[in-house]
Amino acid sequence: MYLAADDNGIVRSVTAVAQRWGGNFFVENHVGWRSCIDRWKKEQGTVVHLTMYGLPLRSVISELRAKERILVIVGAEKVPGALYGLADYNVSVTTQPHSEIAGLAVFLDHLFCGEELDQEYADAPMKIIPSRAGKLREGR
Repeated sequence: MYLAADDNGIVRSVTAVAQRWGGNFFVENHVGWRSCIDRWKKEQGTVVHLTMYGLPLRSVISELRAKERILVIVGAEKVPGALYGLADYNVSVTTQPHSEIAGLAVFLDHLFCGEELDQEYADAPMKIIPSRAGKLREGR
């Protein structure tokens, strides 16, 4: 995760989650958004900006699945206008107001065809055990 802000709380939170639940997640704090996009594109990556004003997700998702590397940009309240021109794709999950995290979740679910729901990390110190009622887990 490249964070175009200076928020050590988010860094600590994401790092702690990755340590407990596994995976190779990272957070780079206080990243310049424009230089991040420039580097990504220079390395042949595709930039997808999630916005209510973009092309409908369903109309571009097949094309995006064929891309090797995707940087997904989730904006906040005031997205710089230049971002729309720098993105390879401006994608709309819906044209109605919604939370940025919900939009990212829907986008990733469509991108991975729901397969991410079954993903487990071999290095995870903790693992959830499915249960009809109650909380079951193994590990520390």
